[in-house]
Amino acid sequence: MTLDDVVSIIEHGETSKVQFKLKITSPDALAAEYCAFANSQGGILLVGVEDASGAVKGLSKEEIRKTNTLLSNVAQNNVNPPVMIMTDILMINKKAIIVVEIQEGLAKPYMDNKGIAWVKNGPDKRKVTDRLEFARLLQQGRNLFADEMPVQEASIDEIDKDLLDIYFLKTFESSVDEFSALNKITYNMLIKNLHLLSGHFLNLAGLLLFGKNPQHYKPVFIIKAVSFFGNDITNTEYRDSEDIAGNLAQQFKNGIAFIMRNIRKIQKDQHFNSIGVPEISRIALEELLQNALIHRDYFKNAPVRILIFDNRIEIISPGKLPNNLTVENIILGNTVIRNNIITSFASKLLPYRGLGTGIRRALKKEKDLQLHNDTDGDQFIVTIPRPLLID
Repeated sequence: MTLDDVVSIIEHGETSKVQFKLKITSPDALAAEYCAFANSQGGILLVGVEDASGAVKGLSKEEIRKTNTLLSNVAQNNVNPPVMIMTDILMINKKAIIVVEIQEGLAKPYMDNKGIAWVKNGPDKRKVTDRLEFARLLQQGRNLFADEMPVQEASIDEIDKDLLDIYFLKTFESSVDEFSALNKITYNMLIKNLHLLSGHFLNLAGLLLFGKNPQHYKPVFIIKAVSFFGNDITNTEYRDSEDIAGNLAQQFKNGIAFIMRNIRKIQKDQHFNSIGVPEISRIALEELLQNALIHRDYFKNAPVRILIFDNRIEIISPGKLPNNLTVENIILGNTVIRNNIITSFASKLLPYRGLGTGIRRALKKEKDLQLHNDTDGDQFIVTIPRPLLID
């Protein structure tokens, strides 16, 4: 980080990624700052800069020596797991400050010596007290997956055996009963070996993939689809609206059906008597919708949304991109699997290929689609422009 970078940062003041400290004397307070940065999006700590005004006061040589020792010791001994920091000393108007860079952590949650996890809250920080928020930190640290969590009261009887047979015929060329008899394995053990049970109950993957009525237990895990008049989400008038429930395969099928009945068919290069082709590539729509269903954050109690406007379609998936994944990463085919079990079954239940190529296939068909990782709203938004209708 250059001197000009730091001067510009100071001029703009504290943010969720920038913190000023005139001096540091408390190991506990420093540990909390480290945890908050590591559990959030990382950031920098500028020591020798006044909190309130942003005035550069600087540090003496002795203060620099003591502070550097404290910075290093706290990072290793007062944070669990330890955090990696990078420090530098810069001179601004002949006054020395310490620049401390803390990266977003890969082993979340980070906690202080009292077992408290902290996250950034604007320029401040706060304790993590909500159980679901803590679970999501575990998920980001790849220590917990939402689709592995048991769904209370959802017994093995909730599985739709007809749907399970479809999966087995595609995968093993035999029904569930035939497979069980051939391999001398009980039905319950078979379901357990498929990783669809967690203890005595179906886990979330088992419920969403093969449940008879998933919304009886998880009513919010649906698709909310609306086709609006105009281009404004605040419009109270709509052409079509549907809450799309069922297992993931049913949601996908009916979600695509909703979109197809609410978009136009255009002639393109086809002859006059042709029924036309969809104004937006069906392949692109399928790739984007199944990605929203498979890779969404199931720790977030919210539906997938399909919003159709006159000038665009938006597919909104709950949860920002996991870990350090960026829009640029996924365009290049990089991926972080958020729901391991659901993903492993998807290729047999949906037209899903995996391998991180879905977004690239969608972009090949719809070059103007836009991807937005909305970190503030904690959601991922895909926007597909619609062709202008010329009268």
